[in-house]
Amino acid sequence: MRRLALLVAIAAALLLLPLPAVHAAEAERLVVSLSDHRVEVTSNFAGVRLVLFGTIEAPKEAPARPAGYDLVATVTGPSETYRTRLKQRVVGIWVNTQSREFVDVPSYLAVLSNRPIGQIAAPDVLRRLQIGLNNFILTQRIGADFADTVHGDPFRRAFVRLKQQQKLYRQSPTAVTFLTPMVFRGEIRLPASVRTGNYKIDVKLFSKGALIAETNSALEVIKTGFEQYVAEGAAGYGLLYGVVTILMALSIGWIASVMFRKD
Repeated sequence: MRRLALLVAIAAALLLLPLPAVHAAEAERLVVSLSDHRVEVTSNFAGVRLVLFGTIEAPKEAPARPAGYDLVATVTGPSETYRTRLKQRVVGIWVNTQSREFVDVPSYLAVLSNRPIGQIAAPDVLRRLQIGLNNFILTQRIGADFADTVHGDPFRRAFVRLKQQQKLYRQSPTAVTFLTPMVFRGEIRLPASVRTGNYKIDVKLFSKGALIAETNSALEVIKTGFEQYVAEGAAGYGLLYGVVTILMALSIGWIASVMFRKD
């Protein structure tokens, strides 16, 4: 009995001893910011360039990654619905023969990286994460159905090409630069035709083709001054805005006829 009691006491003492702490493996963390989170559109707005900058915070105990890092930032603007039309020559006349509607797709889309997208991760990873203009989902209305076609679809290619010509869609493999192994900067270009609204910035960090960290930020494009006053008036007081516009047009026409009439 005495021996049994001694064994029980030893077991209880062992249970009360503090166990060594077990820490889950920590991963890198992204910290990003923008040079300006608000863009003001005035009458002389000609576009703007913003700087996205940030750091990679790695745990002190984590070993260094000999392969280094890759970073991709995807900027998306307010959603819109667009219709594309295919023109063909019929009896010597160019007419619209087919059309396709792109539903709730970004009005602005920029994919910024430190090297070509295809060198950062495998094709299936890029498709799953929607990284790159060819992998981003652009939903189309095809008859009564909604689907995203392959990037080789002629309507999709034409739509992306037109957006690129307007500088509203962009993919740049040199827009992100690593200033040090842990500090980076990127350039976001917004053209003069950019839409007002909220813009999302999704930042993903890769190493050896694997996603290891991600974060996001945002910016806002707003109208200021007289442009904002006119936009708010047109949206809130449509009838009054229409009447005032007609009166202004008539007044300008009458003044012009008085000034340039011949006696």
